[in-house]
Amino acid sequence: MPFISYTFTIGETVYEDDCTPEIRNMCYTAMREGKMLQTSAIQPATYEAFFREILEKGCDLIYTDMSRAISSSIEHAEIAIEKLRGEFPSQRIHFIDSFSITGGLHLFVKKLVALKEEGKSFDEVVEWGEAHKKEYIHRFMVEDLQWLRRGGRLSNASAFIGTLLSIKPMIYVTEEGKLFAWKKVRGRKKTVHELVLSMQEDLSEETSSEITVISADDREDCEAVVRLIKETYPQFKDAEIPVMDLGPTICAHVGPDFLAICYHGRERVISG
Repeated sequence: MPFISYTFTIGETVYEDDCTPEIRNMCYTAMREGKMLQTSAIQPATYEAFFREILEKGCDLIYTDMSRAISSSIEHAEIAIEKLRGEFPSQRIHFIDSFSITGGLHLFVKKLVALKEEGKSFDEVVEWGEAHKKEYIHRFMVEDLQWLRRGGRLSNASAFIGTLLSIKPMIYVTEEGKLFAWKKVRGRKKTVHELVLSMQEDLSEETSSEITVISADDREDCEAVVRLIKETYPQFKDAEIPVMDLGPTICAHVGPDFLAICYHGRERVISG
């Protein structure tokens, strides 16, 4: 599947987030050493070149990315799309604001691709995506809120300023695609347990086939979460629950030791 890589900077050096283990490990090591990663929005010209290559093959285009509330890149994508609509009037281009990030976006894109492979039409895929995009649930924890505060991506981060490091904030992606720190729990082990228990609030019949756990740099911890999910919810005991590795672009804003559970649920139940 074609995609555009984001870039990030450490010091004076610019790197491409190419999803390889090497670039991921380098990123985590740098952050644990106290180095800051700066991410950059994808520019309109990059989007235009990427979309043009697809359209020149005669294909219609459905494009989605992380939530508009999280990334300004969305506005740049829309600039490119509007320009190309005029150049390719006979082809359809549709942008879907996913209101999702990380694993939720991954599951959403997988579903759209599956619908296309099942033989659904362009309009049917778009209709399903627009109707169900806010059903993808994100529950995660960060080890230290400094990363989210620095990036300005957590509106109520001030409520946690001054808390002890043993207090772990639990984050939820709201219906508006924003990050909301909805609960704080003392200790990582207890926080993980609370994350799993909180899933009962918005599970759906679709969840068993669309669920993933995301690791920043501790797959062993995530595999323990998979086991806990299966122990807590008998309906998932035979489900395949993959563990994904978080890339540098997102890790730059959440920090090492991030852990997330993402799944296809019902409507999002927490607002902020």
